[in-house]
Amino acid sequence: MIENWNDVHIVPEFCDQGVDCYRLEGGSFLNEYYIVSEAETRKLMNHPEVVGYEVYASLVTATSQMMYYLKEQKKITSANILSILRGALNYPLEESCYKEHIRVHDISFMSSERVFGENDEMSLDIKYCKLTMVPNSTLMIGDIIASGETLVQCLRYVTDYYRRQGAQLRNIVLFTIGGTQGIEILEKLTREIRTYWPDFEGFITVYYEGVFSCYEEGDKGVSGINRALIDFYWKGAPLPPPVRREPPPIQTPLCEKFTIYDGGARRYEIHEHIDEVLEFWNGILERADKIDKQALLEEKLGHALPISYEDWVRDCHYGKLDEKLTRWLYQQERGFVESLRGISLEQIALQRTEESTSPQKKYPLKHIPTKLWERNQ
Repeated sequence: MIENWNDVHIVPEFCDQGVDCYRLEGGSFLNEYYIVSEAETRKLMNHPEVVGYEVYASLVTATSQMMYYLKEQKKITSANILSILRGALNYPLEESCYKEHIRVHDISFMSSERVFGENDEMSLDIKYCKLTMVPNSTLMIGDIIASGETLVQCLRYVTDYYRRQGAQLRNIVLFTIGGTQGIEILEKLTREIRTYWPDFEGFITVYYEGVFSCYEEGDKGVSGINRALIDFYWKGAPLPPPVRREPPPIQTPLCEKFTIYDGGARRYEIHEHIDEVLEFWNGILERADKIDKQALLEEKLGHALPISYEDWVRDCHYGKLDEKLTRWLYQQERGFVESLRGISLEQIALQRTEESTSPQKKYPLKHIPTKLWERNQ
């Protein structure tokens, strides 16, 4: 657990070109942590049927605007991009640098894939690596951070490479869809790196749409089908106001396994992504009459219901936001909770099944998942 996490607040940093940026304040952090929110990234989070090139395109505006901000703050001078295959290819770092006139000296590549063994145990395997060294530069990375094991493995590999060459990095900028484990890991890595690079400025981490929580080891959630160290949810998560302001599909991302799923499959192996989405909703449908909907909703929101306004503000890390805004968002959540009383999990699962098959209209899939699709006809 992050030290003093309850004292962390989300505070506005800038709003420009349709992009809202917030920073985390009050955690005695060694590093800088930001959250960016924009219409297309919210669409990506809320709708698993956004697949293929659209996954990449959804991140361009928010990433470019954040690049511009970091350049103006002189936190980026010369850049070297590390692409961790395959999910990292979803992040438009090179395009955003080009748009904002940031020189990219080189791009390094590394493959790190999850391998599942017996009892669903996960390990990581680096099969390919091509590193280029740019001394005293900013290393840029785009990656999904759940357990953070991939990031730690790759960063240690890179820093060891620099040290063998007698060089060092100025700082590391990380763009991520990720969770609170990322903060814990990056704080530890900064302490570790500064033992051999005392001048290392640290990590600048940009989260898209929130710093989510991740199911811990042995916890499959109220539904009984969530994967530990992989699946995200809202509990204790600092979410920017635009996320809580989004209209009705809020019920879907709250019940969803988590809408980013496997970033690489979602862009490059769409049939596998759709299978995974349908497999999840099949599990919900089969368990719908056994799952405590109230407990599921409380788990996803991260607090028991009903909840007072004061406790809600604390849980949401909104203590430094305008009270008129937070009271309005609080009332909206209360209305949302009330609206769910007449909707069953079975109804939501059937609706999601139909919606999740829509990508087949645009992409030539290797096969069409049918189990739930046939049931829905």
